[in-house]
Amino acid sequence: MSETPDTPPQGASLHGPLARLLRPLVRLLVARGVTFPTIADLLRELYVNVAEYDFALPGKDQTDSRVSLLTGIHRKEVRRLRGSGAPVSTVPASVSRTSRIIARWLADPAFTGPDKAPLPLPRSAEAGAPSFEALVATVTRDVRPRAVLDEWLDRGLAFIDAEGRIVLADTAYVPRADGNAEAQAYYFGRNLHDHIAAATTNVMADTPRFLERAAHYDGLSPELAARLEARARELAMEALQQANREAHAACQTDSGGTCRWNFGVYVYTEQSGPAQPSEDVGDEP
Repeated sequence: MSETPDTPPQGASLHGPLARLLRPLVRLLVARGVTFPTIADLLRELYVNVAEYDFALPGKDQTDSRVSLLTGIHRKEVRRLRGSGAPVSTVPASVSRTSRIIARWLADPAFTGPDKAPLPLPRSAEAGAPSFEALVATVTRDVRPRAVLDEWLDRGLAFIDAEGRIVLADTAYVPRADGNAEAQAYYFGRNLHDHIAAATTNVMADTPRFLERAAHYDGLSPELAARLEARARELAMEALQQANREAHAACQTDSGGTCRWNFGVYVYTEQSGPAQPSEDVGDEP
């Protein structure tokens, strides 16, 4: 990545990490037909938007000249782009509804068994007894439970067992490439945003605020990498399910507010070139 003469040393030190960070995103953009001029226009809007709102001086109006100085974008362009920027991400209604129902099915003691696993549910039951209709009704009454069930069966999120009960097929809502494209795009943006936002906050702060660490081992055989990936998936799901149960229980007595909380886990394995000694391992940010 080339440097401009006025790039400060602390900015130049980010060029290598940024190239590594952006490479998989560029791969996705090229694969989906998003061209460089499109991204350049988006970045220009975001630079102006961030400088305008995130770097305003207390008690002073943010001027075109200062935004231009912060971003390197000409004042004429700054004036044109003020107030613009990427739209704030909103949760698609179907995504919000589905995730809330699944989260409750995984966490609410009324719909889980002694082993904390989600119970197979009959479509309906007497008042007070667990059922799929009762589960959906705890989250929304705007959509009929039958419509939710038909959507879930079609997307493979649930299936009906030999006893006619509805069984949750996945213990986490993971949109697939052949599934709901809107949901997949939403989670792509939300989860990557939160991970990068946590890491950025830690880099900019004197003391890291957020937990953002990874265990990593290089020079592994494909067999061991696959085995570790499978085990990491098990550990990650256990952590996510436990966090979901505790958050659900805590929300029942919370007074509510404007805060948002996201707890995520990721696992990644790839071919990394020539084998390195397995001692080159560790746990680091």
